[in-house]
Formats: sequence, C-alpha cells, structure tokens
Amino acid sequence: MKIISTQNAPQAIGPYSQAIIANGMIYTSGQIGLLPNGEMAGNGIVSQANQVLNNLKAVLEAGGSSMGNVIKTTIFLADMDDFVPVNEIYAQHFGSHKPARSTVAAKTLPKNALVEIECIALVE
Repeated sequence: MKIISTQNAPQAIGPYSQAIIANGMIYTSGQIGLLPNGEMAGNGIVSQANQVLNNLKAVLEAGGSSMGNVIKTTIFLADMDDFVPVNEIYAQHFGSHKPARSTVAAKTLPKNALVEIECIALVE
C-alpha cells in the first residue's frame, strides 16, 4: 500500500490521505472545489466542479494514473438541480472515456461545497 500526496491539489482537511494505491488501483478521497492553497474556487457549481475534476486529475497523476484510467466515480451533490451542469463539466474532463458512475444527493458537504467527487482508477 502506498500513500499519495501532491501539492497540486488541496491537502486533506482531516485525518485521511489524498489517495491510496493498493494492488494496482488508486482510490482517491473525495475532492471538493478547493484550490491547492485551500481557498474555494468560487461560489458557483461550474467553478467548483471544474476545480474538483482538476484536483482529481492532479491526485491521479501523482499516483501514476490518469483520467483515462478511471474505472468508477461517485459524485455527491448538495443540490440535485446541479446535476445537468456537473454532467456537462464532467463530460468535458473525461471526453470519450465513460467510467461507471453513481451520483447522490448529500445534505451537506465539507466546507459547504456544492459538489464532491471520488474515484477508483488503474495505475499505469
């Protein structure tokens, strides 16, 4: 097992790792729309969702993986009315790659974020 940490994504805000590699897989912790310096990337769903996916990309790359190796994602939304814009941003970041996915509503996310995404990917 290997712990992954990168300065290109925000540091964990609790007692957990940005990601763990085990048996050729990388398991990321949920990412919210924080910039690497810990500030929120705006108040809107578009800016936060873009930052979430940029954070996931940075963590995956630090672990020797990529967005193209993602097998499964889980999206947590503070408001299911944001499903369509998040879906559009998600599609832009993944392109033709379409990992398995679940999307669930969450009453409250850390730091009152609007979206959080975690994923599981193969390590190259």
